[in-house]
Amino acid sequence: MGFRDVWALQREIHDDVVTGRRPDTVLLLEHASVYTAGRRTARSERPTDGSDVVDVDRGGRLTWHGPGQLVAYPIVRLADPVDVVAYVRALEQAVIDTAAEWGVTGGRVPGRSGVWVAGTPERKLAAVGVRVARGVTMHGVAVNADADLSPFSSIVPCGISDAGVTSLAMEAGRPVTVLDVADAVERHLPAAVAPCLASPPDDGAPPSGPAVLAPSAVPAP
Repeated sequence: MGFRDVWALQREIHDDVVTGRRPDTVLLLEHASVYTAGRRTARSERPTDGSDVVDVDRGGRLTWHGPGQLVAYPIVRLADPVDVVAYVRALEQAVIDTAAEWGVTGGRVPGRSGVWVAGTPERKLAAVGVRVARGVTMHGVAVNADADLSPFSSIVPCGISDAGVTSLAMEAGRPVTVLDVADAVERHLPAAVAPCLASPPDDGAPPSGPAVLAPSAVPAP
């Protein structure tokens, strides 16, 4: 599925979760190559080569999605009062836990969202951009598995000019596929986001997490 189709699907599912017609749901997928611009994107940050850019209703700025990158879109109801920062930290933690499976140490950089690998400069492994409407989330986190990172060279990723971009495969020094990352994120995401949810497990059992709907596990046409 292309980005616009998935965005429409997100809105449909979001409405269903808001109205109680559907449980919390997570989309795990891989987009065809596309740039997306969050609400804070400056005109000067946009590519000038005619590349497709989709203006979206999430936070953050300009980024790239495409083959070799796992995107997770949790569409979940947050606990009241809504704490967006805590939710973003939870998404980051799921990626940090995922990266550890390949011996990659991910972390946070003060004042910058996402998951980073330490260095000079720091290298961004995953980007986070979310929207919360009527207490339910949209958009989410994008993790570079084995993506060709050259599309990032045409933009200022997330408006940050003094840092690099990396992938799990580059950091681990071995193959890491999108399906590998999807499997790990599916296992780590429920525990990470459970404290933020409106209805976390209350019986002492490990959180089962949201239902997972994967409309595309391979590059979309």
